[in-house]
Amino acid sequence: MKRFLLPLLLSVSVGSAWAMLQPGASAPDFTTEATLAGKPFQFALASALKKGPVVLYFYPAAFTPGCTTEAHEFAEATAEFQALGATVIGVSHDDIETLNKFSVSECRNKFAVAADPDQHIMKAYDAVLKMKPSLADRTSYVISPDGKIIYSYSALNPEQHVANTLAAVKQWAAARPH
Repeated sequence: MKRFLLPLLLSVSVGSAWAMLQPGASAPDFTTEATLAGKPFQFALASALKKGPVVLYFYPAAFTPGCTTEAHEFAEATAEFQALGATVIGVSHDDIETLNKFSVSECRNKFAVAADPDQHIMKAYDAVLKMKPSLADRTSYVISPDGKIIYSYSALNPEQHVANTLAAVKQWAAARPH
């Protein structure tokens, strides 16, 4: 039995990794209610891309341990992302009232989080958690100003999302003429 379990687990994890949008794909455009420092506003991907790349990350639920860790790490790295011209936005199924609190306490007033209660954004980015479809999978994208995905990463463990997306933004910035 054990002989068959490992290949099955590997095929499940590889399958979910291939399901997300891949580099080179066009990023689906969206506008949604978001909040920064507890102040709601309309976030439009197209407008954010006019300023530079966008780090779009999906997370299962506000105030859960992994999502709190990830939000703290993105908050700590926000100045580095901003110095490279990048906008960071997190997306979950949570309602805007919950996200107002999360943006203040866990995002530390540094970056915006957006509400996707009907999951239209999660579905467009293939970021629905397979084992619990009411939640987002922990998936991160870096989208270049031309609307193309230049990096994608999916892992429930929050540890590498910030480092990986920051490295992708740095690589993008280094390739731009000054």
